[in-house]
Amino acid sequence: MKSIVIHSAKDLRIEDRPVQELGAGQVEISVAAGGICGSDLHYYLDGGFGDVRLQEPMILGHEVSGYITRLGEGVTNLGIGQLVAVSPSRPCHDCTYCREAKYIQCLNMKFYGSAFPFPHTQGAFREVLVADATQCTAADRLTAGEAAMAEPLAVCLHAARRASGLLGKRVLVTGCGPIGLLCILVARRSGAAEIVATDLSDFTLRVARQNGADGTINVSRTPDRMDAYAAGKGYFDLLFECAGVPQALVGGIAALRPGGIVVQLGLGGDIRIPVQTMTAKELELRGSFRFHEEFVTAVELMQKGLVDVKPLITQTVELGDAESGFQLASDRNQSVKVQIAF
Repeated sequence: MKSIVIHSAKDLRIEDRPVQELGAGQVEISVAAGGICGSDLHYYLDGGFGDVRLQEPMILGHEVSGYITRLGEGVTNLGIGQLVAVSPSRPCHDCTYCREAKYIQCLNMKFYGSAFPFPHTQGAFREVLVADATQCTAADRLTAGEAAMAEPLAVCLHAARRASGLLGKRVLVTGCGPIGLLCILVARRSGAAEIVATDLSDFTLRVARQNGADGTINVSRTPDRMDAYAAGKGYFDLLFECAGVPQALVGGIAALRPGGIVVQLGLGGDIRIPVQTMTAKELELRGSFRFHEEFVTAVELMQKGLVDVKPLITQTVELGDAESGFQLASDRNQSVKVQIAF
């Protein structure tokens, strides 16, 4: 089967890899759609991020959907031909944190397309994927592209849970990549009173306005517009920090009211934070990392038409043209979510 394999920075190849054997409790899936994520881009552009570096060739991808082609022994809740969204998370269910139901913190987590462990955990950008049936959520009534958006949407639903309620809140979203834009959709669905988004790209800010943001600020051209929100000890109740850069976090903290909450989603390496400001304003900093049970909720919200992710899928490329998809996904002046059609 054809697979998208990264060897080193800018060395992306379409290679033939063997199909895994189908075991009990598993399903074989003909992958239909795969979304290029920020972590995939880090491997493609830089060979990794932070201390996580490629040490061997690795199949990329973790945002996928597909159609079931075979059922393993004991699988009764899914059917052949059914479209499923595939969760990339496979906690061990046996370590200290799994026994405490803190599955996100699993000590033996297997997450598709991750160079964190060695040997690396191979990803899901392949024509045929064998997955545990427990990873699969039926995605009836969705397109394959929508179903592949369940993973990033689940990330943002988990962030909303970490925020402990958005009803009536004034929300600032820094960074309008796919995660920031999905946070806007989730905040709007959750009853936020006002949402303001910041970014460096007019294109992504326009998409933010079209998908629920009340106001947008291009901080590369008009950074002084944030000053008004910092006056009087701040304006916003909640910050979804999705950029992972120091300027976004520091500016967002300045714009938060006393008692406000920072939910940090952006991953860009260690960042210095203004601890004195946070202490004086009694702000809370909450990390938000991946998801677990929110994956099923993400699929259900899309099925019910309560969250529409289709406008965020800006381009789709064929498998054989995967590298052009990665190049597109690297350009925030023309793309949000680029998907690969398998």
